[in-house]
Amino acid sequence: MKWGLSKKGVVVMEKNVKISVLNELYGKLLTKKQSEIIDDYYNMDLSLSEIAENNNITRQAVRDILKKGEKKLFEYEEKLQFMKRTLSQEKKIEKVLSELTKIQKNDSDKQIATILENIKKELNCLV
Repeated sequence: MKWGLSKKGVVVMEKNVKISVLNELYGKLLTKKQSEIIDDYYNMDLSLSEIAENNNITRQAVRDILKKGEKKLFEYEEKLQFMKRTLSQEKKIEKVLSELTKIQKNDSDKQIATILENIKKELNCLV
């Protein structure tokens, strides 16, 4: 599993995936350069040297920009908890979908089945 919630509601995710998601959520709050370098490193899979060459800066400068940007992303998530709430909400929606499927399988009323299918479609759009 690359990401998800533990039983206690804590986000469990590989660091690279987590930083990529956080940059997607909060990247506009970083400097343009920080967001671009984080994207190049975590999403485009460029090395520090390649990023340095593309931006006419040193490899050490790229590393410093990455570390500062990562730190800010984690600070934003700690304060705003948007990713944690989103993942929690997705987990709840998936549980509701599972329960609706159980009802749908056990009920033979076509009208109810149609209503349940429409609800499932709407919920699937949220996940």
